[in-house]
Amino acid sequence: MWPAMSDHHHRHADSKPPAVAAEASLLRTVVHLWPYIWPSDRADLKARIWVAMALLLAAKLATIAVPFTYKWATDALAGTGSAPVASSDWLVWAMAAPIAMTIAYGGMRILMAALTQLRDGVFAQVAMNAVRRLAYRTFIHMHELSLRFHLERKTGGLTRVLERGRNAIETIVRMVILQLAPTIIELLLIIGVLMWQFDWRYVAVVLATVTVYMVYTYLATEWRIGIRRKMNESDTDANVKAIDSLLNYETVKYFSAEEREAARYDKSMERYEKNSVKAYTSLAVLNAGQAVIFTAGLAAAMVMCAFEIRGGTKTVGDFVMVNAMMIQLYQPLNFMGMVYREIKQAIIDIELMFSILNRDPEIKDIATAPELKVTRGHVRFENVEFSYEPDRKILKGISFEVPAGKTVAVVGPSGAGKSTLSRLLFRFYDLAGGRVMIDGQDIARVTQKSLRKVIGMVPQDTVLFNDTIRYNIRYGRWEASDAEVEQAASMAQIDNLIRMAPKGYDTEVGERGLKLSGGEKQRVAIARTILKAPPILVLDEATSALDSHTEREIQDALERVSKGRTTLVIAHRLSTIVGADEIIVLEAGEIVERGTHAVLLAKKGLYESMWNRQREAEEAREKLARTGEDEAAPNRNPPPVDDVLTTAPAADPVEAPADAAE
Repeated sequence: MWPAMSDHHHRHADSKPPAVAAEASLLRTVVHLWPYIWPSDRADLKARIWVAMALLLAAKLATIAVPFTYKWATDALAGTGSAPVASSDWLVWAMAAPIAMTIAYGGMRILMAALTQLRDGVFAQVAMNAVRRLAYRTFIHMHELSLRFHLERKTGGLTRVLERGRNAIETIVRMVILQLAPTIIELLLIIGVLMWQFDWRYVAVVLATVTVYMVYTYLATEWRIGIRRKMNESDTDANVKAIDSLLNYETVKYFSAEEREAARYDKSMERYEKNSVKAYTSLAVLNAGQAVIFTAGLAAAMVMCAFEIRGGTKTVGDFVMVNAMMIQLYQPLNFMGMVYREIKQAIIDIELMFSILNRDPEIKDIATAPELKVTRGHVRFENVEFSYEPDRKILKGISFEVPAGKTVAVVGPSGAGKSTLSRLLFRFYDLAGGRVMIDGQDIARVTQKSLRKVIGMVPQDTVLFNDTIRYNIRYGRWEASDAEVEQAASMAQIDNLIRMAPKGYDTEVGERGLKLSGGEKQRVAIARTILKAPPILVLDEATSALDSHTEREIQDALERVSKGRTTLVIAHRLSTIVGADEIIVLEAGEIVERGTHAVLLAKKGLYESMWNRQREAEEAREKLARTGEDEAAPNRNPPPVDDVLTTAPAADPVEAPADAAE
């Protein structure tokens, strides 16, 4: 029997004691999970839980019966059974027959395994439904959190937290609901059987073994938890570095930094290696101690039984039974150790996930917020104040209007606060002072969904989903038909290019849209906004990253899109906004000039200075082009690559994130 126990011990080598020490944290976790485990709207899942519990208890009773059949078979073989055998009583004879008892022993083991597997199959839908519903809630909550939260997070680390949290949910649901309580019941049943079939001394040995085993395992587990946490942290760090490097693949290539990136990744993996070695070493110490403690208890019980056999008070079957009962005790004992370890680790893995779930969104709708009603699309900024950090004010009392159907451009040096205006209009942040109004309605007092529904955005750096062109355009209005998607693409002057591609609108755009050129991505963004058909449009430096030829084409498309719409333009190239109805000049978070292009040039202030510098730069490029020295110009924009859809995929460099103050 010892080899069987040893094999089982090997399978559950990484084991820990019952979850008593983790009770407080576990209870809080179960309270969080309970609505997902016992969903009020799913009577079918509740029925599955009851059936699974009944199957589990039946399996435990079959488990307790196994040592008895083993004892009866042994006594029958040894001819020392206490039950009389009469040839006239076939039932008594069958119970005493070695073959019958051996078959009964095998049958009980089969029944035990069958009931356990059936229980797992019945409960699987309950567990996975809980995982799915909580993962869904977490996904929704992540999108409800503010832009500030996501700018402060590293994507690789966050996805790792969510992955571990999802696995931890399944672990806790399965082990707490279907394993922990029934395993405790099984321990009590085994102790009761030992008391009934043997005496209090055997129970004392068992209790002493269990107590020492659990105390040792608890102390060793608490020691290992810190090691395991460090191992997880180093694993997360290595994952973050890998994802960050791969997302910036082209940048790595531009600067021939493969070796530097590999060394950076290897340094993180070195930490992971060291912590992993410590984790496995500590596991070996834990397992060795557990084996010694349990073996000592097992040997003590069997020695006592051996003495009783010599004294004639016990049979060989009793000796076999006490061995089987101790092995039977070891299984739930070892399993409870694994339950503790798994639950403890699951709580560690899920704590960050719950901290995210418990984090209140920075931007909330008020309780009775109505939907925004847009009749004209008149936008007004009233004495707006804002800062990302308390000690650095970005906007200092900004006031201006964008009349319905008109175009207002905002220009200024880097860090003036231009792009911050678009983020505030979308209500990605709440104001420190002042108001933003649309048709006389304070956007802080209407629902965010209705606000963002009426505003279209064409950003400087368009990031697309790793899907088809059709999917990315349809994102503007999901219920749009294919014909409407293609019409929007035609208005954005990209329909012909798409149709020239082998897969047409089903062409995959790649990660972040990097299979498309900058001009193509901008056209997709414009088509998406055309399909959305918003009354208010925001163009956030939508052409600043493009070459002159592509810029002119994109600008033509943008002018068609903005016609008749209230349009706020965040401009970098002043040549793109000369026709704006009003130009606002920002500097250090304040409006220093305002007026039309002609009026601002006549003032000979900051705007005129910016205009002259850009004109000089353009003239210098034109001069270099005329003299054939354009390739030597370090600031020259790259040539258009708008034929990328019909040739080999080409990718633009990943744009560096804009200054937060922009």
